[in-house]
Formats: sequence, structure tokens, C-alpha cells
Amino acid sequence: MLPSVSLLESFQASQFTVMLVIYLVAITAEAMSGALAAGRRNMDIFGVAVIAFVTALGGGTIRDMVLGHYPIGWTQHPEYVYLVISAGLLTIVVARHMHHLKQVFLLLDAMGLIAFSLIGCNVALELGYPPVVVVMSGMLTGISGGILRDVLCNQVPVVFRRELYASVSLAVCLLFLGLRTLEVGSNLSTVVCFAGGLTLRLAAIRFKWRLPVFSYQQRWEE
Repeated sequence: MLPSVSLLESFQASQFTVMLVIYLVAITAEAMSGALAAGRRNMDIFGVAVIAFVTALGGGTIRDMVLGHYPIGWTQHPEYVYLVISAGLLTIVVARHMHHLKQVFLLLDAMGLIAFSLIGCNVALELGYPPVVVVMSGMLTGISGGILRDVLCNQVPVVFRRELYASVSLAVCLLFLGLRTLEVGSNLSTVVCFAGGLTLRLAAIRFKWRLPVFSYQQRWEE
């Protein structure tokens, strides 16, 4: 039995390491996207740093505040703050070359969306919240950073007007809960959710899938 237990613990540790690496890559990519958005609005260096921070860590912060999950994650890991602000400031230097990495950024962003969504679901589950709150927690973690970025940059949030994005987060959260209900192991459910979510997001980008748009132009008459 001892070798089996050791093997299981080793697998769980490796899975945690993989998720942590994906998380760090994701917040770095999100910070850089925030910095680019700030640059399009001609913000100064302080503005770039703030938008980078909010984009990368805003979703988790909102989730923790809504769920009453204290202390807030990044306050216990100041290295995350150093990472995202450094990534934002580095973007200023390399911005002219960023267009060559568009496809890479789309992939990293998709991975980040799924990782954030799964992390948000797990936090709510650990706190004993009901399924609907678990789903909302996952979505808050996945999309709130981008919403804050766009609002601060005076734009309609991208998640409300382009390819399937929030819908992918919702699908991942529902799939995660469904697999939990079927008592699928956490390791396998994470892999399935990650593969399914990544496939859906990349397909949405490739084939330009969108939700129906509501357009209303008529003015109210007094």
C-alpha cells in the first residue's frame, strides 16, 4: 500500500505544481494585456501598473470579498504582486513587438480563463457554498479582471461583446460541478474540464462563435 499512497501523493503534488505554473503564466499574460489596454488610453506608468494589477488579480480579489474568504489571496503571496506589476512595466518596453505574439497570448488567455474558473469553483466548494454560488465564484474569478480593466479604460467589457468567453467559463464551472456530482476524482475532473474548456475557447476563436447580440437604437419618447 505504501508505494500506491506515495504515487498518489506524488501525482497530486505534480498536478498542483502544473496548476500553479499555469496560474502564474496566466496572471503574467493578463497583466501584460492590461498594460497594453492602458497604453491604448495613453496612461502614465502608474496607470499601467494599476491596470496590470487589476486585470491579473482583480478577479480573485472580488471573489474573496464576495465569499468572505480572508485573507485575500495575493496579500499572503506578495510575489504575485511583484510579478504582475513587473510584467506590466516590462510590456512598456516590448510593446512594439507584441503583435508577433498575438496567437500565443490568445492561448495563454484561454488557459488562464479556465484555470481561474476552476480555482474559483474550488474556493467556493471548500467554503461549503451551494452549487449556484460555486458557479458564480468560478465565473467571477475568470472574467472579473477583464471587466475591471475595460471599465477603467472606459470601454464596454470585451466579455460582453465578442467571442464566447464568459460562456466558456460558465461551461467549465458546470462541467466541473457535474463531474463532482458523478463522484469523478478531482484529478480526472480537472483534466477533463481543462481539455474541454480549452477546446471550446479555441474553437470559439477559430470559428468566431458569438452569442446573439441585442441591439436597441430607438429612443424613448416623452
